[in-house]
Amino acid sequence: MTEKQFKPTRIAVIGTGAVGSTTAYTLLLHKRMSELVLIDVNKDKARGDALDMNHGLPFVGNVRVWAGDYPDCKDADIIVVTAGAAQKPGETRQDLLLRNVKIFESIIENVTKYNNSGILLIATNPVDVLSYFSWKKSGWPANRVIGSGTLLDSARFRYLIAEELAIDPRSVHAHIIGEHGDTELPVWSRANVAGIQVDLSEEKQAEIFKDTKDAAYEIINAKGATFYAIALALDRICAAILRNESSVLTVSTLLDGTYGVDDVYLGIPCIVDHSGVRRVLDLELNDKEQELLRKSAQTLKGLIADCSASWKDDEQ
Repeated sequence: MTEKQFKPTRIAVIGTGAVGSTTAYTLLLHKRMSELVLIDVNKDKARGDALDMNHGLPFVGNVRVWAGDYPDCKDADIIVVTAGAAQKPGETRQDLLLRNVKIFESIIENVTKYNNSGILLIATNPVDVLSYFSWKKSGWPANRVIGSGTLLDSARFRYLIAEELAIDPRSVHAHIIGEHGDTELPVWSRANVAGIQVDLSEEKQAEIFKDTKDAAYEIINAKGATFYAIALALDRICAAILRNESSVLTVSTLLDGTYGVDDVYLGIPCIVDHSGVRRVLDLELNDKEQELLRKSAQTLKGLIADCSASWKDDEQ
């Protein structure tokens, strides 16, 4: 009887800035994988992070962590991309677009040289447009190119509702959908606790949504960057994929007619499993929410059109 061959689970994190290094550390703490490779243009930073994490292995267990390069993406189950220009105080996510498209041109080309079967998980902002670009550039099926979308926005939304109701945020079921950015929208019509619709005044709803939408700007103004909560969100997506959970997560994915929207990536509740996005859920939105979602989609399509000349799409 031959010994069963063990296949390591590998996650590659591209970009070891604040978000990338915190994500890698969070993945390590939860032992999501048996192999973790860090890739960054600043090789010293990636090497330092890997060394620092290795020194903690006696406390967390046997995970292989190293600083590598794009060839190490070959056997990766998930490639998490956090690299890109950082958002500056007072700068919108859209302002980052042209700078980060150029960076992604090289990243996606290099990843796909060595891997054609993994899942791309995009976190760099503007995440919806860069996820769309990554899908087009990679040539991979859309279900295997996922953006972090509005998962973090939805978490902020749930937290603020929970604070108002004085309950555990895990018991709040509520979603922010659309763009991860200024045109996102709250789905108040479906927000509930144990199936009971959240009943708040219009004034309180407006206040909670404003605090949700402005949260990133507030944090960036206070400390320069957001990274703890987005790292937890990325870790959650990785867990759903690697454990084949079929969990419902509000990630950014390609819409192909759902909600009357197509050819754009938006944050929408999806079933996420080992295949990536298994299915997009079709929420029953009210008329106002439907209209706002379509406006959000049109905004993103405009951004895509504005920077399309910068893309070296293989289909052109």
